[in-house]
Amino acid sequence: MPRPAVNVAVRAARAAGNIMLRYMNRLDSLEVVEKQRHDYVSEVDRLAETEIIRELKRAFPRDAFLAEESGATGKARNTWVIDPLDGTHNYLRGFPHFCTSIGLVENGEPTLGVIYDPLRDELFTADRGNGAFLNDRRIRVSRRPGLDGALLATGFPFRQRRHLEPQLAMTRALLGQAEDIRRSGSAALDLAYVAAGRFDGYFETGLMPWDMAAGCVLVREAGGRYCDFAGRDGMPASGNIVAGAVPMVTAMLNTMTPEVPPVLMR
Repeated sequence: MPRPAVNVAVRAARAAGNIMLRYMNRLDSLEVVEKQRHDYVSEVDRLAETEIIRELKRAFPRDAFLAEESGATGKARNTWVIDPLDGTHNYLRGFPHFCTSIGLVENGEPTLGVIYDPLRDELFTADRGNGAFLNDRRIRVSRRPGLDGALLATGFPFRQRRHLEPQLAMTRALLGQAEDIRRSGSAALDLAYVAAGRFDGYFETGLMPWDMAAGCVLVREAGGRYCDFAGRDGMPASGNIVAGAVPMVTAMLNTMTPEVPPVLMR
């Protein structure tokens, strides 16, 4: 049975989703700041994050937080890792693909994940040892054994454009064997879709903990694997991640490795 913490995180995610929907009809009037080149934050990001933290603190006042906009607060065994609006670029353009992502990391290991897509009312939840679910229906990663016929997902490194050429080389190598590759603009939803079997595999460079903490739990609890480009299991400190069913991750790594520069293998 899922822990009560899942229910609290679900309530927080739905509250954030309601804020996103409330502001969708007035995107032109939103306050938007460019944090760095190609990296934006809107008042919706901040409002959603504040609401999530308020809900979680009410239930878990002693826990620490790591959130995209407000950073790290507190020190504790348990840390809530929060992306209030994953897919901000999509949201600000009215492109209907974004979510809120809430993960719980205990002693460095992600153990609980909630990803909520308010437009589709799709709620992805996972808790260590209790499986992964989409709207209360158990989900599993794809059973595809290799790259032949595979549908993969990726994202391009807008924070680290210096890694664009290696990323394109990896994409070209994988696309030589896979059926196709999608680039949706939301890492959290990409990982949730891998857990649900909608994508067979996923790879990306330069993610932050809030981009992947919840999604990693979903993939693992759905029977999959996640690792870095060197094949080291666990949520990668480098932010360079490969995820999917175990045989799919192996096939992806075997194909990608010749194109991965040493700097991305660390």
